[in-house]
Amino acid sequence: MEVLLQQIINGLVLGSMYALVALGYTMVYGIIGLINFAHGDVLMVGALTSWTIIGIMRDASPGMPGWMVLIMATVIAMVVCAALNYTIEKLAYRPLRSAARLAPLITAIGMSLLLQTFAMIIWKPNPKSYPNLLSTDPVAIGGAVISVTQITILATTVITLAFLMWLVNRTNLGRAMRATAENPRVAALMGIKPDTVISATFIIGAMLAAIAGVMWASNYGSVQHAMGFMPGLKAFVAAVMGGIGNLAGAVVGGVALGLIESLGAGYLGKLTGGVLGSQYTDIFAFIVLAIVLTLRPSGLLGERVADRA
Repeated sequence: MEVLLQQIINGLVLGSMYALVALGYTMVYGIIGLINFAHGDVLMVGALTSWTIIGIMRDASPGMPGWMVLIMATVIAMVVCAALNYTIEKLAYRPLRSAARLAPLITAIGMSLLLQTFAMIIWKPNPKSYPNLLSTDPVAIGGAVISVTQITILATTVITLAFLMWLVNRTNLGRAMRATAENPRVAALMGIKPDTVISATFIIGAMLAAIAGVMWASNYGSVQHAMGFMPGLKAFVAAVMGGIGNLAGAVVGGVALGLIESLGAGYLGKLTGGVLGSQYTDIFAFIVLAIVLTLRPSGLLGERVADRA
């Protein structure tokens, strides 16, 4: 029972990080129908930026509390990622809005490789240890343990998702996003500026990716230039699994995928008699995606126009 509870905790933590990244995918797709495959690399830039800021702040103010250093590094990473994604949208994606669908897709893949290359040049290709700035004392829950870092990840995710839902559903910007997603031409006739809304969507998605990047680095204790590829790919799987373009679906898909992967890591060896071990858990994302799309092509919650934001 303790093992099951531990795997559920680990799955919720992993799924919450997937959910934040998946929201960036689904927001952009909901408005302009683009799968931004560079989104996972924005996560990577956020993690590496925060790593750099943490190093600078610890040298400049060695007595500063770890939680304060982490918050400031996260905020700066969010600003950097927001500026980066805004630039990418304006220079790489905006000129291709009227082009065939294949053109922006190829551009997104190219942008992903470009970001990885720039990161490798700036930060070098070797993995770097990410400092643990929070308490290392574990908290016991029914025989399982959860770290302060994991508690922080879960709490931050809940707060962030609640704020995003409020933003999309209760604010003028959220209404403009939904209107642009449904019909950008009609939205423009009503005084909404689609270009501004799309840029804002990219900025919000980048900030979510930056938070997820700091969480990922804090949880696993390592950063490097290629770290965003697999989380980005799995978050895309989560977005499709939940219903691409559906905010709630992105959250459900992310949490579900995290739980499936974590439970698979804990029980795959037993179920297969030792033939497959925890190192094969990456295949779960794609097996689950194939099953879901076979049974429900529109995802678990389906694609809802009203939620495209």
